[in-house]
Amino acid sequence: MSIGPLLLVRRLWSKGVGRSQVRTRENGAVSTQHSTGNPDRSNVLAKAPFNLEHIGAGLVFAEALPDLAGALDPANGKNAAVVQAPPGTGKTTLVPPLLANLLVSQESAGEGRTAPAVTAEMPQRIVVTQPRRVAARSAARRLAALDNSRVGARIGYTVRGESHTSPETIIEFVTPGILLRRLLADPGLEGTSAVVLDEVHERGLETDLLLGMLTEVRQLRDDLTLVAMSATLDAPRFAALIGSGDGSERDGASPVPVVGCASALYPLDVRWAPAPSLRLDEHGVTRSFLHHVADTAAAAHSELLAGNPEADALVFVPGAWEVSHVAARIRSSAGAGTEVLELHGQIDPREQDRAVSGRSAGGKPRIIVSTSLAESSLTVPGVRLVIDSGLAREPRRDAARGMSGLVTVSCSRASAEQRAGRAARQGPGRVVRCYDERTFGAAPAHQTPEISVADLTAAALVLACWGAPGGEGLALPDAPPHRAMEDAQIVLRDLGAVDASGAVTPMGKTLAGIPADPRLARALLDGSGVVGVRTAAETVALVSGDHRAPGADLTRLLTALRSGRDPGERRWSEDVRRMESIARRDARREEAARRKESLDVAATDAVGFVIGLAFPDRIARRVPGEGPERYLLSSGTRAGLPAGSPLTGHEWLAVAEVTRAQGRDAAGTGAVIRSAAPLSEEAAASAARHLLTDTLEARFVSGRVTARRERRLGAIVLSSTPVRPSAEEGKPAVARALASEGLGVIGFSPAADSLRRRMALIRRELGEPWPDVSEPALLARLEDWLAPELNALAAGASVNGIDLTEPLRRLLPWPEASQLAELAPERLAVPSGSHVRITYPDPDDDGRPVVAVKLQECFGWAETPRLVHGRVPVLFHLLSPARQPLAVTDDLASFWAGPYQQVRAQMRGRYPKHPWPEDPWSAKATAKTKARM
Repeated sequence: MSIGPLLLVRRLWSKGVGRSQVRTRENGAVSTQHSTGNPDRSNVLAKAPFNLEHIGAGLVFAEALPDLAGALDPANGKNAAVVQAPPGTGKTTLVPPLLANLLVSQESAGEGRTAPAVTAEMPQRIVVTQPRRVAARSAARRLAALDNSRVGARIGYTVRGESHTSPETIIEFVTPGILLRRLLADPGLEGTSAVVLDEVHERGLETDLLLGMLTEVRQLRDDLTLVAMSATLDAPRFAALIGSGDGSERDGASPVPVVGCASALYPLDVRWAPAPSLRLDEHGVTRSFLHHVADTAAAAHSELLAGNPEADALVFVPGAWEVSHVAARIRSSAGAGTEVLELHGQIDPREQDRAVSGRSAGGKPRIIVSTSLAESSLTVPGVRLVIDSGLAREPRRDAARGMSGLVTVSCSRASAEQRAGRAARQGPGRVVRCYDERTFGAAPAHQTPEISVADLTAAALVLACWGAPGGEGLALPDAPPHRAMEDAQIVLRDLGAVDASGAVTPMGKTLAGIPADPRLARALLDGSGVVGVRTAAETVALVSGDHRAPGADLTRLLTALRSGRDPGERRWSEDVRRMESIARRDARREEAARRKESLDVAATDAVGFVIGLAFPDRIARRVPGEGPERYLLSSGTRAGLPAGSPLTGHEWLAVAEVTRAQGRDAAGTGAVIRSAAPLSEEAAASAARHLLTDTLEARFVSGRVTARRERRLGAIVLSSTPVRPSAEEGKPAVARALASEGLGVIGFSPAADSLRRRMALIRRELGEPWPDVSEPALLARLEDWLAPELNALAAGASVNGIDLTEPLRRLLPWPEASQLAELAPERLAVPSGSHVRITYPDPDDDGRPVVAVKLQECFGWAETPRLVHGRVPVLFHLLSPARQPLAVTDDLASFWAGPYQQVRAQMRGRYPKHPWPEDPWSAKATAKTKARM
């Protein structure tokens, strides 16, 4: 959906875009002019041209710089482009300084255009996003080294918990989350001249949001340069998106230029080494496969070192646990002569930087075991060998169970190619894929966009703050799934972050400024006054960080972090300080402190209480009788603890993360608890008080209403006590039973069944005013004919004491009811003097009324009787003396004239004591034998 220019003006104006700018509207178009006055001509950019020849020495993308400079001519309004270049070509290193030089050139040229006025406190910067913190730090250090400057001077970086910038910083590398928060605080980015979105092909959720938001800002800020960089061939799609603002060609808009360059790869030797066992089973990645990866890496590296002692190896596995496991096995087999390093998001930043730095002079050969973190946004110097497991960990959302998490899948073919390319960036290399070519061919072509599979709560809050609830009107590469976005907005409404229309509230703006999931942000504010600011901040930092809880036990992890034994302690401590500062500033803490008077949370429950505040739907109770590791979440989902978890046996848990899983790790439930903390029932009820219900649950069982009073926390039953229900309380149970099982729960006595059948036949033949007595019709008007009996059942009476004959008579129309016995009699008088019961058809059947009578009782009867004013002939089942059927007829005269003689011939020898006269017309009708006659 496109957004009109006036709506765009209103949206961005409400967010304060261009507070130093003057907007004009000429010929229906929106334009932007910077206020004149006396701009500061001492712009720091004028002092800082970069030596691109020196920086680009040996980089393939240096050859494409003239093309990019021609595509980006700010003086002529050309300020957007897409760069498509394979990994290792140098685009991340060269594009930002080129932009700086172009902007300086624009200011020097003048040509009637004035660059934005800046001060020393707010220089015009070029902001470059990197999808990962280690990549942002690494890119800044590399560019600063090539520029012969220190990090934090002309080139700096900002990631969560760490910033190295100064007033003279021109190029700043940041993570997408940092730039998102800046956009929400200052939608015009008035201290920024250009933004470079790197690695857009990875389709990270935050990068997708930035692309849409910045494309919108460019429609009003024609001085903002935007460059998107992709390592794959989907660049034209991003070019169309940026060029038109919504991905379509409208209003004469056309795609922005795409600038590319050739691959920088040296010859690459591809080998296949499939494992003899499965890569994945019901527990996840198999240990045998990880051993295969580790052994393959050690052997291949040893072989390569024989010909190239300077060669290092890079091993790709899906997650942090697999990194540690494979690294440990390689260390045991490679010996002290090889340095084995780990690279993933949970290790200390210094260890990350050490892994991505080149080998020191005279250093040992290195094997770096990494997650996909090293796939495309980093160049690890010295790597000539890649060992690829072919697996990746991607976010997935389970809408049915209401949970999200990371799952292990085969990596895409594009990811596999990028991993392989790491080995041939600086010289001839080799990749060994620990799977076969068929598995490679069956893998998806590209990584699944995160927006399609992730939990969208945080993204929905960003969009609401931006003024585009649900992403409406925003130029996103892919629209968010409707169901996922709807669920996210429900969560935000429950948090008070958005109103009924989806617009952001003051609370929502507060939560958006906290670097954590909105649910955790709200728990930080609400929990601080109850458990203390420090404990609330520690818990939120614990859950929102990249920390792995051993055995899913967050309290054990917290103890390790507090004592400094965990390698992630430094980053966690920085996050805690930030969260503490936010919580102490927020005025809501005083309100929360007042709540403490009614909440008494023990210290042992504090962590679980804060997690419960954030995720009340994940508070869990152990399922009685199903083992100590099985739990029921308040959402109704069952989940199991990992085998051997120290949390096993705790009655209550506050679950921070739960994901789909199979086998032993999920205790047979289909979902596994990845991180949780214990808490008491009282703390659980306090954290999720809005889920508490106290209801009387009445049920209709074995023909009688029974009831229990139940107190629940969501789907968890806290107590259940049998009680005697009142009639009002029992009525819904009776109604549910009738709706699901029909009138059979009460049952029709023989008399009631006969009456209903007679009424149904008359209704079929005569219609109104005779009532419809089919089951749907009777159920639809229960109050008209069954009210007294329903009240009795609701009050506890048994169905055994209820006969539906009299209730059915309440439906008979008057005065027509007086003709019931005439129209549809219960019995029929036959010539023998007997009165035989008439069997009427089922109310849902269009059959005939039937009289089953011995043949001898009908001698001489010529005319077949008819019912309902002569409309319906009776169907006779003529029986033998043993009451076995001899003939079926509704024409007695025809029967006596023909078939009777054949029946007589067959039966008189078998039943000689009974009369079988040759002339049935003159014989006396009787039910007796010849002797008794």
